Amino acid sequence: MGEAIGQLLPFAVGVAISPMPIVAVVLMLVTPRAKVNGPAFLLGWIAGVAGTGAILLALAGPANASQDGAPADWVNWLKLVLGVLLLALAVHQWRGRAREAATPKWMSALDSFTPAKSAGMAVLLSAVNPKNLLFIVGGAAAVAATGIGTGDQVVAWAVFTVLASIGVAAPVVIYFGLGDRAPRLLDELKTWLAHNNTAIMSVLILIIGVKLIGDAISGFSA
Repeated sequence: MGEAIGQLLPFAVGVAISPMPIVAVVLMLVTPRAKVNGPAFLLGWIAGVAGTGAILLALAGPANASQDGAPADWVNWLKLVLGVLLLALAVHQWRGRAREAATPKWMSALDSFTPAKSAGMAVLLSAVNPKNLLFIVGGAAAVAATGIGTGDQVVAWAVFTVLASIGVAAPVVIYFGLGDRAPRLLDELKTWLAHNNTAIMSVLILIIGVKLIGDAISGFSA
C-alpha cells in the first residue's frame, strides 16, 4: 500500500491546487449563505473525487491492471496517453498565462446557490473538469497497477481524496476558524491564485506528464 500512496501523491497534489474550485469556494464564502454553502461545496468535492476514483478502481479490477505485481500493458498505454495529454495541457496553459481568463458566468450567480446546487457544482468541478479528471484517472491507474487488495485500495484512495481536498477545505477552515480575519485572508488567497496559479499548474502538469511517459516507457521495456 505504501507504494500505491507514493505513486498517487503527485496526482493528488495536482487536484488539490486546481485554481477554479478554490476561487469558487472563496467567492461562496463571502455570500449570505456561506455557512451552509461552503461546507456543502466541500462535501460535494469529496464525494466527486471519492466516487470517481471508486468507479475507476472497480473497472480496473476485472481488467487486470496488474500482472505479477507489474502494470499491465494497457495501463502503460493509458499512462502514455495521459502523459501526452498532460504535456499538451501544460503547453496550452503556459502559452495562455499572460491572458486574463474570463470569469465563468456561474460564479456571478453564487449568491443564489442553494446547498444542493453548491454540492452539485463541486461534484462537476472535481470529477468532470478535464484537468482534474486526468489527474484522478492517473491516480486510480497508479493504485490499480500496484496489484494491492481491495481493502488497501480503499485506504489508498481515501488518502488521495483527503490530499486532493486540501485546497478546497483550506478556505472553509479559514472561514470558520478565523472569524473577522477570514475575509482579508480569503481575498489575499484569491488574488494570489489569480496571479500565480497558471504558472505553477503549468510546471506541475508538465512534471507529472513527463513522469507518466517515463513510467510507461519503463513498463514497456520491463
